[in-house]
Amino acid sequence: MNLVLDDTIRIPLFAATSLNAFRHWTKSADYPERGDYNYLGRDLWVDLSSESVGHNLLKGAVTIAIASIAINDRLGRCFASGMRLVHEAASLSTEPDAMFVSHDSLRTKQVWFENGAESREVIGTPDMVFEVVSSHSIQKDTVALRELYAAAGIAEYWLVNPLGGQLSFDILRLTAKGYTPTRKAAGWIKSAVFGNSFRLVQEDADAELPEYRLLMR
Repeated sequence: MNLVLDDTIRIPLFAATSLNAFRHWTKSADYPERGDYNYLGRDLWVDLSSESVGHNLLKGAVTIAIASIAINDRLGRCFASGMRLVHEAASLSTEPDAMFVSHDSLRTKQVWFENGAESREVIGTPDMVFEVVSSHSIQKDTVALRELYAAAGIAEYWLVNPLGGQLSFDILRLTAKGYTPTRKAAGWIKSAVFGNSFRLVQEDADAELPEYRLLMR
């Protein structure tokens, strides 16, 4: 038996019964090419909306900067949008906008891969995850994932929210009580994971397609 969405998307009901069943479905030939599907704490979250241009530009600006730091400073590996993160203890399977895994985390098997470079999942606890909030992901990004990323032990959760005409950028650091926003100094935020301070700026704010830059010092 399937759950049918939008006349074309079929989700087998067994996919919602457990994390392992959901993972099996995401790696099967029946997994839909369209839509965003997440297993979050035993709930199946589905989003069939298309990504906006603004969301894509923001995601790209931050991801490119993170990847450049990881490569140039030989810190680890940056995984872009489309790679699935799985954490069994947190009952989590989702596709972050980006995530970073340090060499130490790879060496100590804090993160591992079932099939090496052919894997479709990053399994375990990355050092950092990043999400851009959209109008259809507010509850998921700011509540559900905030709780589950903390339960997974991820040291930093980078959260960008462009909604309401005000661009906000926070680095949430993991504490014993969950995530706490890192204090800002003149707009700069220190990342313990990367050892640098960052500031996200929007240029050409009046242009149809603004430009975003993640500055580092």
